[in-house]
Amino acid sequence: MKLATFNINGIKARIEALPAWLAAAQPDVVCLQEIKSVDEGFPREMFEAMGYRVETHGQKSFNGVAILSKLPLEDVTRGLPGDDSDEQARWIEATVIGKRAVRVCGLYLPNGNPAPGPKYDYKLAWMARMETRARALLALEDPTVFCGDYNVIPQDADAARPDLWTTDALALPASRAAFRRLLALGLTDAFRARNAAPGQYTFWDYQAGAWERNNGIRIDHLLLSAQAADLLRDVQIDKQVRAGDKPSDHVPIWIELDA
Repeated sequence: MKLATFNINGIKARIEALPAWLAAAQPDVVCLQEIKSVDEGFPREMFEAMGYRVETHGQKSFNGVAILSKLPLEDVTRGLPGDDSDEQARWIEATVIGKRAVRVCGLYLPNGNPAPGPKYDYKLAWMARMETRARALLALEDPTVFCGDYNVIPQDADAARPDLWTTDALALPASRAAFRRLLALGLTDAFRARNAAPGQYTFWDYQAGAWERNNGIRIDHLLLSAQAADLLRDVQIDKQVRAGDKPSDHVPIWIELDA
């Protein structure tokens, strides 16, 4: 099972680049973030014609997550439990039926800037809710993947210029501590399990020649339960997508599971 996550930064803007990458990479399952579309506005027919089942959790103009899958999906749920007043579309779950069932959680974690402030408070509260949900899922002892745009730079090695991020919500000590608490539940950072090298990024800003200078950060992650980590066969960042026509500022990152 080839499972990818990709923050597309708007389906309308990526209406050509996303299908082109899907055709080239042939992932079985893709979790998308920032579709920036209501459910009925998402061009599902385009992806269904490519063989994908389409499940969305959309929102007008902002946020929005989706799962595209060539494999059957069961028990699709939308929204992160723990706050009934939260109207932001940032979480979608489904069980993917491959050789074995894998629970997939696609997430778009809040940015949190400016920090301190209410947006940062929301980020930390959202991460606490995610930790609670992860505990519940891990207790089931099924292969489970939490993938998406975490908006967290886990360590200084995950930024080309860590000095530029010291006061940013993506790298503040409380953000990194909340990320470490997720790992402490027994989750594995799939990329770092296979690649310890510096200079590996998933996001390059559109501004100030960040791509040309490789001034990137690693904020898109796949965290695996122990049962999923046992199935891990490969993990790669599709960096070249950033050099394509009308690219997102993020690139896809994917894993291959024996599932």
